[in-house]
Amino acid sequence: MENLTLLWHSTGIYNFSFGQFFMLLVGFLLLYLAIKKGFEPLLLLPIGFGAILSNIPIAGIAEEGGILYYFYYGIKTGVFPLLIFMGVGAMTDFGPMLANPKTLFLGAAAQFGIFATLLGALALNAIPGLEFSLKDAAAIAIIGGADGPTAIYVASKLAPDLLGAIAVAAYSYMALVPLIQPPIMRALTTEDERKIEMQQLRHISNTEKIVFPLMLLTLSALLLPSAAPLVGMFCLGNLMNTCGVVERLSKTAQNELINIVTIFLGLAVGSKLSAEEFLKIETIGILALGAVAFCIGTACGVMMAKLMNKYSDTPINPLIGAAGVSAVPMAARVANKIGLESNPHNFLLMHAMGPNVAGVIGSAVAAGVLLSLVQ
Repeated sequence: MENLTLLWHSTGIYNFSFGQFFMLLVGFLLLYLAIKKGFEPLLLLPIGFGAILSNIPIAGIAEEGGILYYFYYGIKTGVFPLLIFMGVGAMTDFGPMLANPKTLFLGAAAQFGIFATLLGALALNAIPGLEFSLKDAAAIAIIGGADGPTAIYVASKLAPDLLGAIAVAAYSYMALVPLIQPPIMRALTTEDERKIEMQQLRHISNTEKIVFPLMLLTLSALLLPSAAPLVGMFCLGNLMNTCGVVERLSKTAQNELINIVTIFLGLAVGSKLSAEEFLKIETIGILALGAVAFCIGTACGVMMAKLMNKYSDTPINPLIGAAGVSAVPMAARVANKIGLESNPHNFLLMHAMGPNVAGVIGSAVAAGVLLSLVQ
């Protein structure tokens, strides 16, 4: 009888808490969104599965000695987000941005959401039960850039205890770009503005594409060294792709390496979705602030494009301003889709890729500014 009691006490059923059961449901929800809805499946699937593993009682998969515990070192040290940035750089074409440098302002404008949310996070401290430090607020604010690796990198440096909530918020809002952005874009633009057709982009030489990442890294090193890790890995990946002499390395960065790191990164983030770490009142605040940050970033990008269009010699469709957030290439596709709804001959995809790439650079710069001021 005593052995049966010991056996019963060692089962998951006996040791399950309500919080663990709830987080298992969250994990299965993330799997559903990834598999059935196709929302950022490459990341939501391993994150969701990691959440399930980390909430299995007694197993200790996310505790010291468990496999997820060791995966988390890649985030804690900042290695995984930086490797992801290198892979993203290898898959990025700076051509549309270089062909229309004005789109850099759209990428910059979309980062206003980050700094507005920084103030919003500090303001939430007026609510009983919420207490965000300046470091916490800076880590939460970066969600507004819609750049998952950057959000994880900043959170790992400034607020590692909030990493799970920040990562889930960042990738959730990236996945929901097709749902969140269109209403904002339509509300801030007129039908005539959405019909604007932009001029064909000029051809960009390979020399320009090679020189640009080197210039970008140099400027980062001189003006904002704290952003150099993110910008540097991004530029390295891009240079491997454009220089044409290390095709094998470029393909590895774009495929095998980024895929392997994505698996480890997702599982490591999922390990922070354990009930005791995630089920806090701060999580609700983070999710709410992340949504506000993303909406402000989208709106600022559109409004900047409208302003630039008034003073530009060549027409600018304000829809491409929404692509100033870093969700590459989803935000650019959304801008193209909304443009086609108003004008079947209005192909904005390549034009929107300019601010989209600029947004990646902008979020890295914003991260560097926050790290410099707060860390």
